[in-house]
Parts: sequence; C-alpha cells; structure tokens
Amino acid sequence: SIEIVKNKKRRRLLSIILSVCIIILLILFIVSTLVTQWGDLIISIDSPAVKKGIVLSEDADFKTQCASLTAEQVKDVTNITYAWLPVDLDTSKDGAHNGKNYVAYTFYCKNNGEVELDYDAVLEITGAAKSADEATRVMIYKNGKSSIYGKGQYKDRSKAETDCTKFVSDKEVYKTSTEKFKVGDIDKYTIVIWIEGNDPECDDDVQDAQLSVQLGFVGCDKDNKPIS
Repeated sequence: SIEIVKNKKRRRLLSIILSVCIIILLILFIVSTLVTQWGDLIISIDSPAVKKGIVLSEDADFKTQCASLTAEQVKDVTNITYAWLPVDLDTSKDGAHNGKNYVAYTFYCKNNGEVELDYDAVLEITGAAKSADEATRVMIYKNGKSSIYGKGQYKDRSKAETDCTKFVSDKEVYKTSTEKFKVGDIDKYTIVIWIEGNDPECDDDVQDAQLSVQLGFVGCDKDNKPIS
C-alpha cells in the first residue's frame, strides 16, 4: 500500500510538471507569435483630420478609402544595400510590393473634405528588437521625390551615416508638413525599409531583428497647431 501511495504521488508530481511545461511552452508560443507580428508598417490619420475629410487609399482613384492602412513586413530578412533595390519602387505598383529583404508600400492621401487645410505626417519607430533600428534605412518618396533616413552614428548620435539623412530624433524618423492642401488634392507616398549591409552596426545580431513603424497624419490649423 505504501508503494501504491508513492506511485500516486509520483504520477501527481509528473502531471504537475507536465502541466507547467505545457503552460510555459504556450506562453513562449504566444510571445513568439507576437514577435513575428511585430514588424508591421501602420499608416493612420488622427480623428480630427478624419473629420475634416483626410482619407487614405492604396489606389490613386480612391475606389477604396479609409483612415488607416497596414503593410506587413518581410519575414526572415537579411541585410542588403541601397544599390540592390529596384529603381522603380515609387512607380511599379500601388499598395504592398515587398521584395526579398525589403519592405515597399505605396499609398495616397487625399483631402476629401470641404475646406483647404494643412497637415503634418510623422514616421516613428514604435518597436525595435535586437537593435534593428541601428542599421535600418527608410526611404520615403513624397510625390516622386525621395530621401533616405537612418539613425545617427552609434558613437556620435549627432552625426548622420554617410549614405543618409539622420533621424529627426531617436525614434522619430521623418516629418513632413503640407500647407494649403486643397479639396481634391492628392499626395502620393512610397515607403521602403531595409537593413543596410554597409552600416557599421549591421552585425549578426541584426540578422533576425524585427522593426515596427508607424506613419501618422495630423491635420493642422493656420498656426500649424493640431486640429482639435
């Protein structure tokens, strides 16, 4: 009978251990899933600007329009360099047109309201795993004109890397202001993101990194203050 009791206790202990292991694996799976999804490019308009009639679309004809868009990142990326990117990223396709190891997304912003207004658009890094932002490059086309942005040099944040313009701040990549955005006016944007292999901070730790980026549109009044 003593042996039976011991066996029952042993089975109970094994059952508890197994349950704990399953819970741990489940938690790790959930975290892994979140990290996998942690890499979206999100474009959104704040509520006051939406009320004023600012809309977004993946097509120039605005057959479909909304207040937010999402473009998924490329998974399992490795570093590339600017010279490897296609030259027609801004003209080849609307919407998502990712390539191997880079994100490319083209969309449109329109004043579909009843009054002329100004707006600001700010691109921010909202999350970076394994210091992905250290070697990231973001190329932004606005109405056909492009600029490339990167984080300041690791040893001296005040200095830009040689191949790009320095981020506005540690997390703020880019800011643009549009004045007198008339009713019916359309601005075209293309955002391209990649890990730059020529960056001194591009090492083995960056290879499987994830990055989360958001571009927010804010309507402004004549004094360049957000519309309330």
